[in-house]
Amino acid sequence: MADWVTISSLATAAGTMVLAAATFSSVRSANRSARIAEQSLLVGLRPVLVPSRPEDPPERVTFYDRGFVVNGGTAHVEEADGRLYMAIPLRNVGSGLAVLHGWYVAPRRRVISDDHPDPNEFRLTQRDLYVAPGDTGYWQGAIRDDDDPLRPGLAEAVTERHPIAVDVLYGDHEGGQRTISRFAALPGEDEGLEWDCNVLRHWRLDGVDPRQG
Repeated sequence: MADWVTISSLATAAGTMVLAAATFSSVRSANRSARIAEQSLLVGLRPVLVPSRPEDPPERVTFYDRGFVVNGGTAHVEEADGRLYMAIPLRNVGSGLAVLHGWYVAPRRRVISDDHPDPNEFRLTQRDLYVAPGDTGYWQGAIRDDDDPLRPGLAEAVTERHPIAVDVLYGDHEGGQRTISRFAALPGEDEGLEWDCNVLRHWRLDGVDPRQG
């Protein structure tokens, strides 16, 4: 004779397992959809900075004690009155507003394989600089103090016309998606103040680095 109590218990257990499996599958699907939606939102906010194009309008770069105009696709590096001034016109090829946070200059060529400096070592921008998506703007930096540790190497690079690497730290307008882009300023052939400029590499500080899988 069938043991209906046992059969009922087994049926209940089986039903519970089926319901649990369905719930797990539903939750996993919902989590996947949420991650996809979040990633899509972040992509819509992500800025990506590169040097501006030669055909882009010149940028008027102003410091409190100096100002000059920089043409697209170049970098401006000069020493004036014992102070060092640098600027790079930028184009935002991403889809989000870029807010510049800081910079780090190395008076030598940094190869692509060199890792970026610690973000805590970056010098903060003295004022907010923005580059709208699909638009142009600029980065600027200056070294004025005689005892600045960057002065000797950078002054020599300017005088001897050696390459300079500029790492720019920026993010979106929400304060996230921090990125470091490395630019190379290469002395031109005309001995002028405008140097050739290109971008070497980008690092995403928030989220998974695609180079690391």
